[in-house]
Amino acid sequence: MFPPQLLAEAAALLETYRRAGLRVVTAESCTGGLIAACLTEIAGSSDVVERGFVTYSNEAKIEVLGVSAGLIEAHGAVSPEVAEAMASGALERSRAQVAVSVTGIAGPGGATANKPLGLVYLGLAQGEAVPSHQRHLFPGARSEVRLASLNAALALLADVAP
Repeated sequence: MFPPQLLAEAAALLETYRRAGLRVVTAESCTGGLIAACLTEIAGSSDVVERGFVTYSNEAKIEVLGVSAGLIEAHGAVSPEVAEAMASGALERSRAQVAVSVTGIAGPGGATANKPLGLVYLGLAQGEAVPSHQRHLFPGARSEVRLASLNAALALLADVAP
């Protein structure tokens, strides 16, 4: 299902988090669970992957992750503010120490002049630290944007690994 190189990266990431005694939670919109699926493709991942939330709709982001409806109304679901709120909400609703979130426009529809196709925000929350985000603009069709988002999320988790 996933390319061997990607699985090797996921396995190395899991081992780093395992050695540090840290658990990860995901909150996914445009990737629809790809991040959690990639991590859990690795045998023994259950000691690192605490849980994953797929919150594709705005209602799910609000109901499941506690993202403020006003925040979505003010900034849109695809925004740095919502990416950070998704990560924070996932962290608060889990037993993990690190949360990664993703929200974006994978296409083919949904793009606007201000939010083009391929625009993706990743959110990160960990411990008591202030949540952060990354902005990406990925080229390609829907599947390419989703795969690039997965790669970026794994890279983000690797960057903040102890």
